[in-house]
Amino acid sequence: MLNLAVVLEEAARTWPERDALVFGERHLTYAELDAAARQVAAALAGRGIGPGDRVALSCPNLPAFPAVYFGILKAGATVVPLSILLAEREIAFHLADSAARAYLCFEGTAELLMGRAGHAAFASVPGCETFVLITADPTGNLSPAVLLDEATGRGRPGGGVETLAAFTAGAADDFDTVPTSESDIAVVLYTSGTTGSPKGAQLTHSNMVHNALVSTRVFDAAEHDVHLVVLPLFHAFGQTTNLNAGFASGATLVLVPRFEPQAALAALQRNAVTFFAGVPTMYWALLHCPDVAPADLDRIASCLRICVSGGSAMPAEVLRAFERRFGVAILEGYGLSETSPVATFNRADRPRRVGSIGLPVWGVEVRVTRADGTPAADDETGELCVRGHNVMRGYLGQPEATATAVDAQGWFHTGDLGRRDADGYFYLVDRLKDMIIRGGFNVYPREVEEVLLTHPDVSLAAVVGIPHERHGQEIMAFVIRRPGASLTADELVAWCRETMAAYKYPRHVEFRDALPMTAAGKILKRQLVADQPTPIVAPDAARTPDADADAATAR
Repeated sequence: MLNLAVVLEEAARTWPERDALVFGERHLTYAELDAAARQVAAALAGRGIGPGDRVALSCPNLPAFPAVYFGILKAGATVVPLSILLAEREIAFHLADSAARAYLCFEGTAELLMGRAGHAAFASVPGCETFVLITADPTGNLSPAVLLDEATGRGRPGGGVETLAAFTAGAADDFDTVPTSESDIAVVLYTSGTTGSPKGAQLTHSNMVHNALVSTRVFDAAEHDVHLVVLPLFHAFGQTTNLNAGFASGATLVLVPRFEPQAALAALQRNAVTFFAGVPTMYWALLHCPDVAPADLDRIASCLRICVSGGSAMPAEVLRAFERRFGVAILEGYGLSETSPVATFNRADRPRRVGSIGLPVWGVEVRVTRADGTPAADDETGELCVRGHNVMRGYLGQPEATATAVDAQGWFHTGDLGRRDADGYFYLVDRLKDMIIRGGFNVYPREVEEVLLTHPDVSLAAVVGIPHERHGQEIMAFVIRRPGASLTADELVAWCRETMAAYKYPRHVEFRDALPMTAAGKILKRQLVADQPTPIVAPDAARTPDADADAATAR
């Protein structure tokens, strides 16, 4: 028997008086958090929710998130964490697709009306029987700015909307965790839906527990780490590396509901943080945060033991610049929702290779395959495939999609392009779907982005393929300039022409003050592509007289 809630329960037994959570001035010990989770479990069981049921959760990084998350698990049910940025229609889709019996949703803010959208979505899904509103005030008082429309009368027995405080009022805090099997589904994580409707990756208790324990091993967890949690806990990365691995090692989690670089730097210093996990855009934002005193950087560096990057490829220029400024190494890893998520990592006890996503973690195999399914040679680019205890049981209700993603030998086909060197280190090249085919040549956007970041006036770049009448696709770069830079598009294109092969350099450059990102901090390239008119025909002037000769040589 195995239940993911064991990572909290064991910590509560071992370190009952240690702070599990810090949120502003509020501190919760492991014993207090475990008791709160038991009350949630008892309240759910009181509504007849248990093994085989799914419960959806929409909540930012607040103390309520782990209390509800582990409460659902203790009840023997499955957690369905949802992005806090979903619109009403999208929430309704996830509730219906997951057949969630209950939905616990944060009230939101005046700027982000989560509770209103969540309640309206719940009202449109008859199969979802219970709606519980998580209030910012733990006592259950609802903020006037986000009052809900209760016209539907659905939410609690007798009508109206029930708060979490009311839902758990009177519930026992000595609820015994319902036994579950290691093969039972603990969490359903929905993919972003970049290639169609979102799919729910079913992750078992074994998947999640193993990945949490493996993460503590590769992070070389200290006796008492302090995590700054800026990654959203509804996402696979934050859920495993911060929440589950953090609790498995008795860490204290400092919760930050929304990542803002200035506030994150202040929290790093104020809480003597030893462990930081983030996506590359977060490191970029911290690196470019203005007016940081050297003394503040020294205090942060004196405590910060390890930094972890994942979610997307870390540009080498950003990594090196961050390490120079903050004096701490960034260890890069790789994974996906379908792999729980950690699959590879640059381990603390092995030599690190800048630009590499590291070695397969314990109990996991990774290989690179050609289009025909045969293994690729060392340093040959192909699709990354993963097999091991971390691979999902399948997509919820989608056997055909599952069969496409996981082959008969148990290999999960990631859709990511990578390569392996002679020493077994893996490198992420790009997303297969993001690869640009220009005039028959494969162009990897990440490679072009890495070059762009070496320009002294370029701060951040995203490269995409846009439709082209002659070449099929043309290369376009969206660029954020460094403060004070006056670089023009023509100047940057000319520089790229001198720096890259003729078939690789971007013919189109658009400067932006910001780039669209997901809640987890990934650049939304599909949105950048969607913003462009189609088709686009590049002007003849964009070609140099010897472009065809250069391309022929490159071939």
